[in-house]
Amino acid sequence: MDYTLEATHHKEKLLKTVYALQVKSDTTLQKASPLLSNHHGMGMVTEHQVHQLAEKVKGICHDLDNIKNLLYYRQNNLVQQIPNPNGSSYGGPSGIHCSLDGSIYITSENAPCVHILSCSGQTQQLLPCIEWGRESEAFLPEDVTVTRSGMVAVADMLNRAICVFSHHSRFPKGEWIKIGKVNSPRGIGVDSSGKILVTDYTQGKVHSFALDHAFKILSTHTVSNLCGPRYVSLGPDGGFLVSEECGDVKLFNNQHKLVYSLGSKYGHQFGNPSGVCADIEGNILVADEQHRTVHLFPKSGSPICLVSEGLRKPTGLTCSTSGQLLVADTGDNCIKVFKYRVRPAYSSDAPWVSCDSPNLTPRQRTGSMPL
Repeated sequence: MDYTLEATHHKEKLLKTVYALQVKSDTTLQKASPLLSNHHGMGMVTEHQVHQLAEKVKGICHDLDNIKNLLYYRQNNLVQQIPNPNGSSYGGPSGIHCSLDGSIYITSENAPCVHILSCSGQTQQLLPCIEWGRESEAFLPEDVTVTRSGMVAVADMLNRAICVFSHHSRFPKGEWIKIGKVNSPRGIGVDSSGKILVTDYTQGKVHSFALDHAFKILSTHTVSNLCGPRYVSLGPDGGFLVSEECGDVKLFNNQHKLVYSLGSKYGHQFGNPSGVCADIEGNILVADEQHRTVHLFPKSGSPICLVSEGLRKPTGLTCSTSGQLLVADTGDNCIKVFKYRVRPAYSSDAPWVSCDSPNLTPRQRTGSMPL
């Protein structure tokens, strides 16, 4: 059977099914509402029947959410590969952050610098990670983020420091300023209030703090009892997300209280969760280094595997405002960009590259697009 014809039949069947549910529920509501508004009891309807109906409706609603999500999201839709700007002489990219203007910030294993790229992957700026002074010393940033005021902040695990880059310096090219000491800083992010978030890997903690204009730390707070926290990111509804090595991914609210773990809420078994982020719609996305996957955890419905192939060692993870998913693939020494929605959800989105475009070569249709 022709695939297009078969797909049309499936679409018609799905639409008829959903429409039948809508019509039946509307009809039942119209008949039941005036009867239930009179306080004369429930007729012959038993408590058990109400419970059964409630459970069935709950299941149907969950199934409809899953259908909606599966229609809305794509899997393994790789549209671009950005080579590691540090070249093959360094380790693969590990930390990644995408700013509101679409700029991409990248750190790599064993590379003493932060690369700032355009959304197309072209290098815009290079920030060498060097402490200027009598004896200039390079350091290796583990992860990177951008503060609300636009300053680049990194975690320096080797020197147990958090550093912020300041353009207002006595040095013509700016300088890195140490703003705090952490036992083993690994991941770094910014919460909804503008505070910097840092994971303390060996201590099992996440520290949050604000900075004043003189780079003085204010309003410190610590979340403890985590198991090897790796990456941290702004979460949905103003909270934050943190991944635990060989463990789970946990969501905290803006009062630093645990809301839930993804493993418990969704019944999902992680291998080695690494990069985490939330998209503009409030969905949570998690890279799994061991399983070489990326999963999306929707607000309602079951988890969806967005990337199930083509990753060697996914570490850092971020979403762009244009609705693209960027994965730092340390094992493949590049950044991989996926289009995970069926169509742009916002009119302000930048044009997306379509793998179905007739202008693409066969190599590009498979998802590999050299820059």
